Amino acid sequence: MRVVIADDNLIVRDGLAALLREAGVDVAAQVDRVDDLLAEVDRCAPDVAIVDIRMAPTYTDEGLHAARAIRARHPRVGILILSQFVEVGIVNRLITQSAEGLGYVLKDRLADLDEFIAALHRVADGGSALDPKVLVDLLSTAPAGEPLAALTHREREVLALVAEGRTNHGIAERMVITEGSVQKYVSSIFGKLGLPAGDADHRRVLSVLAYLQH
Repeated sequence: MRVVIADDNLIVRDGLAALLREAGVDVAAQVDRVDDLLAEVDRCAPDVAIVDIRMAPTYTDEGLHAARAIRARHPRVGILILSQFVEVGIVNRLITQSAEGLGYVLKDRLADLDEFIAALHRVADGGSALDPKVLVDLLSTAPAGEPLAALTHREREVLALVAEGRTNHGIAERMVITEGSVQKYVSSIFGKLGLPAGDADHRRVLSVLAYLQH
């Protein structure tokens, strides 16, 4: 897998590149500005562009604009957005058109390299990877009458893993339960939220993300 890294923080940029190279990932380029990112994506044709949400010159949402530009010019390039904090509004803006081949991960997830690499692969394969903390924030602020508030604690745990892009098998391994139990939870969750369950993993994630945009 080939990636391009864009982050204004030299320590984060170089540290992440070193970790990824040790894990066998081809880091084709490291940049700190949006213009350089777009140029390197054009040149390297990576599988995934790893993009910090805030970069020079304004340090607001340059990464978001870069993600949209990459998606328009190279629709097959996956995009994994890195953020310091949960920014639900930016997540919604990212997934307005399509969440396929798109991830949003908090920087503290970099401490778990295996999880981060798994998210990279999901995004590179056209799937989605939403940091579970985004979902936790949404669930914690759901009004009592909202369908999200009707989910049990266990269902919320499963939903967070679904939003990450995990398969039933992956969820079962993470929670140390059977795949049959996972399927029951997923069916219950989607029933409460009024969503089509679907068999394809990316369709399940897209359904969840579409629901969270409302």
